[in-house]
Amino acid sequence: MVNNNNLVSGFNDEKDDSLKITLEKVDEVQSCLNIHLNGYIDTYNSSFFLKRISKVVEAGYINLIFNCGALNYVSSTGIGSFTAFLKMVKPKGGDIVLLEIQPKVYEVFQLLGFSQFFNIKNSYAEAVGFFKNGTTEINTVFPVIFSCPVCSKRLKAIRSGRFRCSECKSILTVDPQGQVSLG
Repeated sequence: MVNNNNLVSGFNDEKDDSLKITLEKVDEVQSCLNIHLNGYIDTYNSSFFLKRISKVVEAGYINLIFNCGALNYVSSTGIGSFTAFLKMVKPKGGDIVLLEIQPKVYEVFQLLGFSQFFNIKNSYAEAVGFFKNGTTEINTVFPVIFSCPVCSKRLKAIRSGRFRCSECKSILTVDPQGQVSLG
């Protein structure tokens, strides 16, 4: 891996032992970085995380792949940071992809209802493909808009999985064909 300061000037000026961030340029996609996260993101280190990634965006990198394979915990404040990054890069024509999310971290995204807002991929090739082609899904029914079977709240799912209704907090499952069921 290359020295972070070579890609983003001053990136390593501040450090936090609870979250190690390593930057890797993605040559196949313009203005793209693969950001390796190692540790955890919570209320105490989320401002450090936000400052580091803001430096990345200020340096002109607007297509961000967050490799979360070594990220073992994310609090709701940490998830808020990812939302802030999305708001930073979208107006500039960029996007973010979350890659290799650990099951217990993914569950937090799902329970808070954020899994449907992010592009979540399982492999580096899928993430790069998303930026090159706009998507890696072929012949899909998603996004699907449906009503919660418990409270009738209108919801949207961009992929299959388990979700929590934002209104009644019921756990819902959306299968790959777009069918919705409880639990």
